[in-house]
Amino acid sequence: MRTTVWYTLGYFKQRARSTFSSLSIRNYRLYFIGQGISISGTWMQTVAQGWLVLQLTGSGTQVGFVVALQFLPLLFITPFGGMIADSFPKRRTLFITQGFFILQQLTLGIIVLTGVVEMWMIYYLALTFGLINAVDNPTRQAFVSELVDRDHVRNAIALNATENNLARAVGPSIGAILIAGIGIGFCFIANAFSTLAVITALFMLDTKRLQPHASPVRLHPLKQLSEAWRYVKKTPLIRNTLIMAVVIGTFAYEFQITLPILAKFAFGTDAAAYSRLWVAFGLGSVVGGLVAAGRKRVAPHTLVGAAILFGFSMLLVSLMPTLDWAVAGMLLVGFFSINFTSLANTSLQLKAEPAMRGRVMSLWTMAMLGSTPIGGPIVGAVAEHFGARWGIALGGLAALVAGAFAARTLLKNDRSEVVPESIRTADLEAEGREEAKFK
Repeated sequence: MRTTVWYTLGYFKQRARSTFSSLSIRNYRLYFIGQGISISGTWMQTVAQGWLVLQLTGSGTQVGFVVALQFLPLLFITPFGGMIADSFPKRRTLFITQGFFILQQLTLGIIVLTGVVEMWMIYYLALTFGLINAVDNPTRQAFVSELVDRDHVRNAIALNATENNLARAVGPSIGAILIAGIGIGFCFIANAFSTLAVITALFMLDTKRLQPHASPVRLHPLKQLSEAWRYVKKTPLIRNTLIMAVVIGTFAYEFQITLPILAKFAFGTDAAAYSRLWVAFGLGSVVGGLVAAGRKRVAPHTLVGAAILFGFSMLLVSLMPTLDWAVAGMLLVGFFSINFTSLANTSLQLKAEPAMRGRVMSLWTMAMLGSTPIGGPIVGAVAEHFGARWGIALGGLAALVAGAFAARTLLKNDRSEVVPESIRTADLEAEGREEAKFK
């Protein structure tokens, strides 16, 4: 019995060491802490912004329009933001983007606290956020590979995804407390202070231990994009996975729109109840992210299964009779959500040639996030005119359709591939430089 206990404890200790191995590196640990605080502030602002728009307009369509403006630059500018990330020192670029984020956040907080806020101001600031993020996002993701040695790149990227989902649980909880206690405006001010954590971490990094990669010779931007489109078109697994991502990204990943509408109109609750849905989604995603971080193999049938289970879990939430049951359902949505994105992301990176990997992942970002300007207003209008539950049900149906499409196309060549623990070849060295760029 004692031997079994020690064996079990040793197994979990080994798993924990493997799952969190990147945190043993000081530079990455500092960056991880700063990012965690900042991302929590971003999710706090997400809750506050959605609730603010509902208070001002009472319109789900308006919530969708604001979110669309926020993500619109990701559709058109992200590939060029990635080229900026490749062309300039990433740490210096991040200092600039984080400074602009603070200005945007403080401006939003001040206009709300002074009572002068109008919808056109929210439109403008949402678009401003998107423009900054189109450069910051690829730079921030690519910077990870400079913080760790090449053996820890995959683990560091997986931990980043898990951290984002943990922040998705923490940030809305704090946001709900601030909204109920001192007002919506203070959420935006608090987010500005949380961004200082990233700037502090960047200052504290040991620059001598950074591992910058030499920028490859680049073609003209339009030629790069044209080459990427041709490559995707002739590679069935990548092409069909991206088609799945477009469908799911357009209609399912619209939680900034569907959750506040569901909380306010389906259940008649307040911001605190709305945050419970986000917290449940975030906690489910954390568990799913930890599972993904330890995954050894991927195959098309697992990707198809994740998409279908994601769709079923969203339909389940849309049918829940009470808020408590919906919160429980959002745990499943979060779990299968991160499983789908992780499996799709990993499959694309394993399949893509090293020279094309960065551009393939930029198309992945465009598919998942850049589709929001199209899907956001549609989902918001559906929820407003047909009922709050239909907004989230539409996303579930879209995921099921995408899963069915993938089952017909991807399962023809259903081969399992090993996810490498370390980078042993020149191909995987390129992955360290490119794979995190456009997640």
